[in-house]
Amino acid sequence: MAVIGGRAHSIAAIHAVGRLGYPFAEITLKVPEEVEAQKEELLRLKNDYGLYFLAHYPNEDNPFDPQVLRDVFLPRMHRLLDLSESLGIPKGTIHFWIDKRWAPPDLIPRKIELLADMADYAKRRGVVLCIENLSERVDSFAPAFEAVPDLRMTLDIGHAQLLSRTNTSFGFIEGYFERIAHLHVHDNHGGTSVHDDLHLPLGSGSVDYPQIFRALRLKGYQATVTMELKPEEMPSTRQEILRHLG
Repeated sequence: MAVIGGRAHSIAAIHAVGRLGYPFAEITLKVPEEVEAQKEELLRLKNDYGLYFLAHYPNEDNPFDPQVLRDVFLPRMHRLLDLSESLGIPKGTIHFWIDKRWAPPDLIPRKIELLADMADYAKRRGVVLCIENLSERVDSFAPAFEAVPDLRMTLDIGHAQLLSRTNTSFGFIEGYFERIAHLHVHDNHGGTSVHDDLHLPLGSGSVDYPQIFRALRLKGYQATVTMELKPEEMPSTRQEILRHLG
C-alpha cells in the first residue's frame, strides 16, 4: 500500500498536516541558514505529531549556466543534504531541468555530471535523491537514469499533464517504473505554461488519475505519495488515492 502524506510549505502547514494525522510532511528546504535556524523546531514537530519529513529542495539558480550551478547551487545542495541527514529525512525531490527539446545539447551532459555528484552525496547522507519531471518526457530523463544509477524519480502527475496531448506519466511508468520512488499528486486542466500548473484536488481537472494509478498499481507501486494541495483539500484527494491506488 502507498504511504500518503502532505506538502508543507511552512511551519504552519506542517502543523496542519500533522493535525490531519498523515505519516509524513514534505517540507521545503531552500536556504541552508533558514533551515538551520528552524532545525530544533522541526525536530520538535516531528516528535509532537509522530511524523517524518521528506524534502523538497530549491529551484536551480540558472538552469542554463552549469558554472553557476556548480559554484552556487551544488554547495547549497550539499549543505541542505547535510541538514536532511540531521533531520532524519530519507528522501528528497529536486527540480533539475534537462528537457532535450529546449536545452542546448552541450548543457545536458554537464548537468548530468552535477546530478551524479548530488545523488552520490545524498546516498552518503542516507537520502534518496529524486528528480521531478517538469516539462520533460521520458526520453529526456533516459540519459540521466543511464548515467546515474542511484538517481530516482518523483513522478508529478500534474506536471505530466502540461505541454502534452497525453499525460506523460504513462511513458515514465512504462519505461522507468523501477526509478519512480515518489509521487506528487494534484490536478489541472492541461496547458502550456507555469500558470496552468493549478494544483487542484483530484477530480477538479482533466488528469486521468484513475488510469495513472491503475498503471502504477499493476506495476506494484507501494512507495510515498505527496498531495501537493492546501491542507483543507487533502482529505478528498486522499480518498481518491486510496480508491484507485490503494
